[in-house]
Amino acid sequence: MVTSKNILKRFYLIIGLLVVFVLFIGYKLFNIQIKEGEHYRSLAEKTVYKKFTIDPNRGNLYDANLNLLATSVPKFEIRFDALAPSEANFKEHLSELSVALSKQLGGTPDFYQNKLRTARANKNRYVFIAKNLDYSDYMKIREFPLFNLGAYKGGFIAEQQTVREHPLGKVGERIVGYGNIGLEGAFDHYLKGKQGQRMKQRIAKGQWKPISDANEVEPVDGYDVISTIDITIQDIAHHALLESLEKYEAEHGSVVVMETKTGEIKAIANLGRSATSGKYYEKLNYAVYEAHEPGSTFKLMTLAAALEDKVVDTTTLVDTKNGQIKYFDRVVKDSRLGGYGVINMAQAFEVSANTAFSEIIYNNYKAKPERFVNRLLNMGLGEPIGLEIKGEGQPKIPHPDDSNWYGTTLPWLSFGYGVSMTPLQTLTFYNAIANDGVRVKPKFIKEVRDRNVLVKDFTKVSYQGSVCSKETAQILRKLMQNTVERGTASNIYSPNFSMAGKTGTCQIEYWIEAGRYVSSFAGYFPADEPKYSCIVVIHKPNPSKGYYGSTVAAPVFQKIARKIYIDTPVQYEVNLTEALPNSFQQYFSLVEKKKKVMPNLKGVPAMDAIAILENMGLKVKLIGRGKVVSQSIPSGQKVNESQIINLILS
Repeated sequence: MVTSKNILKRFYLIIGLLVVFVLFIGYKLFNIQIKEGEHYRSLAEKTVYKKFTIDPNRGNLYDANLNLLATSVPKFEIRFDALAPSEANFKEHLSELSVALSKQLGGTPDFYQNKLRTARANKNRYVFIAKNLDYSDYMKIREFPLFNLGAYKGGFIAEQQTVREHPLGKVGERIVGYGNIGLEGAFDHYLKGKQGQRMKQRIAKGQWKPISDANEVEPVDGYDVISTIDITIQDIAHHALLESLEKYEAEHGSVVVMETKTGEIKAIANLGRSATSGKYYEKLNYAVYEAHEPGSTFKLMTLAAALEDKVVDTTTLVDTKNGQIKYFDRVVKDSRLGGYGVINMAQAFEVSANTAFSEIIYNNYKAKPERFVNRLLNMGLGEPIGLEIKGEGQPKIPHPDDSNWYGTTLPWLSFGYGVSMTPLQTLTFYNAIANDGVRVKPKFIKEVRDRNVLVKDFTKVSYQGSVCSKETAQILRKLMQNTVERGTASNIYSPNFSMAGKTGTCQIEYWIEAGRYVSSFAGYFPADEPKYSCIVVIHKPNPSKGYYGSTVAAPVFQKIARKIYIDTPVQYEVNLTEALPNSFQQYFSLVEKKKKVMPNLKGVPAMDAIAILENMGLKVKLIGRGKVVSQSIPSGQKVNESQIINLILS
C-alpha cells in the first residue's frame, strides 16, 4: 500500500533529478558560450560563410606581330536573390525589369514576371537568370531596373568565369596549347596571374551566394606573352603540310620553320589523321616529342663528323659496287638499282648513296667505332635541346658500350638507322650548318609585357657552341645546295629562288610490315644567305602513292619557301605599342615613307585606329566596341584615299 510518506520521497527524487538536469544544461550552455564559444562561433561561420578563389584573367598570348593566339574572355552568370529587395522596390520595378530581360534575353515579359514572383514566394535567394554572357551584355543587365540597386537592395548576383579562346581555331592548336601543353604550358608562370578571393554565404540546397558585388581580394591578371610564332608562316606551313598528307594518304606529319640567325620558331604544324573521320587535325606535337629514325637526313651529321676527323674529303672516291654491300649477315642497298659506280663523296651526298656512306664510316672507324660516336656526341646530338615546351623527346645515338651494339650497327648508323631524333632536334643541327657551324637554341618567346610595359626581354640569341668548324659547314652548305640543283631534290629546284637541303627516306617498323616509311626533307633558304631553316617529316605515306622524301616531303618545303619569299607581299609593320603612347607624328611619317600601306591594327584601341586611318585619308566603319581584332584590308597592302575599311572590335 502506497503511503503519503512514499509519495513524498518520490516527489523529492523527481525534483532532485530535475535540479541536476537543469544544472547540467546550465553547465553545458556556459561551456559552449563561454569556454568553447570561440570554437563553435568559428565553426558556424565556416559553415555559413566561405571564401572562394577567383581566377584571374590569363594574359594574352600573341604572335611575333601582335596577332592574338590565345586570349581570356570573361563570361558572366546572372542570378537573383528574390528576398533582398524590399516589397516596395520589388513591386515598383518588377514589370519594367521583366520587359528589359525579355528584350535582352528573349522570352516574354510575362515569363519573367512569373519566374521572379515564384522565386520570391518560394524564398529563392539564388534563382538563375542567364549564363555565358559577354562583358557588354553583363554591363547592360546590371543597369536594368531593380538590378541597378545592387546586391543588397536589388538582389543582383553576378559571377564571372574566364574562357580561353584561340582566334586561329585549329591552326597551330598544339603549339598554342592549353593547360600544361604547348606555349600555354611553357609560359604559364607569366600568363596565369594571381588568384583573388570572394566571400559567399551558404543558402538553401547547398548553394553559395556572394554576399556583395566586391571581391575581398581582387585577382591580378597575368602578363601578356609575345611569342616568336608568325601566324602568316604558320598558316602557310599548315596548309602545305595538309595538302601533302591528303595527297599521299599519310598517317601524320609535322613542319617546323625557324629563323636561322636567332633560332626563333616561326611555325610548327602538326597534323594527324583521325581514326574515325579520316580528317587531319592538330593531334599531337610530333615535332617536339616524337623521336624517330631520321634516315638519310642524318647523312649530313655523318659527313660533318668524317670531315671534322679528316678521314675523308669531298673528293674521296668510293666504289658503290652494284648498289649492294654486305656487312656480316646484312646487305646495305642503294635506291638506284645497280648503284652509282665509283663516285666521290660530294656526289655520294647529292645522290644519297647508302653504300658510299656505309663504306667510308665502316672502313675508317671499324677498329675504333667509339671515335665516330663520340664525335657525333660532341656535336650535341645525344642531348635534348632543353626546350621550355614540355615533352621533348629523348635523342639516342648508339654506342659501342651498349649491349645491343653489333657489327652491323656502325654501317647502318652512317645513314641514320638505329638513331632517334625529333624533327626539331634534326632541324637545330641543320640550322647550325646554315649558321656556319654555330648552334643556336630554338626559342618560342620574344617578350613578356604588362600591357604596354616591358617586363622581360627574350630577344637575346642563345648560342650553344659550334657543331663543326666554319670550313666544314661551308662545304656542307655547298653540297646541300647541289642536292637541290642536281641531286635527289632536283624536282624542287627553281632558277628564280635558291634552296638547300637533304632528302630522307627511312623504312620503319619493317619487323611488323613492309612498306612503312618516314619521308623527310630538311634545309634552309635562300641558299646563299639563309633566312629560314625548315624541316618536313611525314610518317607512313601510302607507298602506292609515293614514299621518297624527294616526292612526299621536299615539295612541302618548296611551297613554304616560295610562299614566304615570293607569294607573300612585303609587310610594313610598325610597333604601335611604342608609337601610340607618345605621339602619332612618328607613325604618320613612317606611313608616308612607306607610300601609304595598311598597318597592322590588331590590338589597337578603336579611337587610336580611327586617328591613324583618317590621317591616311581612309573612311572607317566600326563594328563592335573595344580594340581591333580584325581589319577588312590586310596589313602590308597599299591603300588609296577615300577607301573604306571595316574594323571588327572586341
